[in-house]
Amino acid sequence: MSKPLISVVITIYNEEKNIQPLLQASYSALDGLDYEVILIEDGSTDGTVAEVKKYANSRTKLLIFNRNHGQTTALAAGIDHAQGEYIATMDGDLQNDPSDIPVMLRKAIDEDWDVVAGRRANRQDGFVLRKIPSKIANWIIRNSTKVYLNDYGCTLRVYKAEIAQNMGLYGELHRFIPVLAKQQGARMTEVDVKHHARIHGESKYGLSRTFKVMSDLILMLFFQKYFQRPIHLFGGIGLISFLIGVLINFYLLILKLMGEDIWGRPILILGFMLVLGGIQLITTGIIAEIIVRTYFESQDKKTYTLRSVFTGTLDPAVVPEKVDIESLMKA
Repeated sequence: MSKPLISVVITIYNEEKNIQPLLQASYSALDGLDYEVILIEDGSTDGTVAEVKKYANSRTKLLIFNRNHGQTTALAAGIDHAQGEYIATMDGDLQNDPSDIPVMLRKAIDEDWDVVAGRRANRQDGFVLRKIPSKIANWIIRNSTKVYLNDYGCTLRVYKAEIAQNMGLYGELHRFIPVLAKQQGARMTEVDVKHHARIHGESKYGLSRTFKVMSDLILMLFFQKYFQRPIHLFGGIGLISFLIGVLINFYLLILKLMGEDIWGRPILILGFMLVLGGIQLITTGIIAEIIVRTYFESQDKKTYTLRSVFTGTLDPAVVPEKVDIESLMKA
């Protein structure tokens, strides 16, 4: 069986009311392309699965997790199962518009881009709770990683399959997919895409995400600058700490030899802490992350468990009339 031109990977979680318009809009937008749609159901507690089974055509595959794993793991599962030469990713909440995918795909093919990223031109989110934190996060990520995209929060992107399938998605690194792609030497560009206000369901994001972004940014900066030479970071800091501790302890040893009582001095405790801390910095921080990556990659283990896989049964030749999301949501 020949590979489809494009696999569209869509993460869904408690999107029962959005499934019908999502699939209708997707099939309409992809009509004329050799495509497959892969939906990843991330442990929903509503009727999302039943809705997918009702409206999915035979080019649609539903991956059902046994529990909620998070967006990064859901994207990783979808990308793992994708067969297309290109892979598009998008959210299942109808804020991304599938009609942008053919345009982005054409740009990737015609201009030979490895990644075409969406940039929400008219973002339909709350200004204070969503737009301002997003702008701040985008600025920090852009200037610290030197990967110059304007909208890191837009999930709608089109990748060459070999780029997407070698990014190594773990934890909550979906926010830093452009950085992971850049580490592979990917050529990237941005295009303006449509963005709709959420009609059904509740947003899965909040201000707490800001702290997660900052924590993951530290990890990404490490991967970007020190992953192949971690001793330059941990070794440098650890060596400074170790040497200062040795100097302090040597100074106290001289005082002891001169007959002074050094027991109970705070500087004695500081000296030992700096020596031990230096040793730990050189060894502990990097070992933990490498062990995790080795565990999954060397044994080809996955970070998720599927309960089941469902393939749609409707005839893909029966394409819904050309529609847009706005009209579907008003219907």
